[in-house]
Amino acid sequence: MGQADNESRAASQRTPGPRATVRVAVLFAPLLLPWSIQVFTARDATFLFAWGLVNTNPLSMVSLFDFLFVYTRGLPEFILAWPLSVGCYALALASAVIGWRTGREDCRVTVGLLVVAAIAQVRLAWGFSIQPNRTAWPLATLTLLVVVWWGYWPGLRSMIR
Repeated sequence: MGQADNESRAASQRTPGPRATVRVAVLFAPLLLPWSIQVFTARDATFLFAWGLVNTNPLSMVSLFDFLFVYTRGLPEFILAWPLSVGCYALALASAVIGWRTGREDCRVTVGLLVVAAIAQVRLAWGFSIQPNRTAWPLATLTLLVVVWWGYWPGLRSMIR
């Protein structure tokens, strides 16, 4: 094979396939969905997103930046699982996008970060749920694990074999 053939083959290996493109698009979905819902009373709930939180009573929104740098004083430590999970998700998203663009994603890194983010959301929900009259649902845990299963499990399974 000549130099041109090798370069052509290398370029085609770096070109993202349709499944990789859809996988990256699906990985953006958690930005739109609530990551966790905390219900305090029948009329009061907080929806945590990757970008901030929304309270229902009174209706208000706090960005993640404000939460981290303005409102964190005196809050329980388990609440810091939320920004930790967002950070892991952001790194996983960066890994997937860079891998998609270059054709060289190490899916173990992306999957590991998504699983850590999912576990951190369980920790957050558990911290809220042990308080009296509060219930929490870690929706991001389910969402992120479904993304791992749908988008990455076939590739991981082939690496294991």
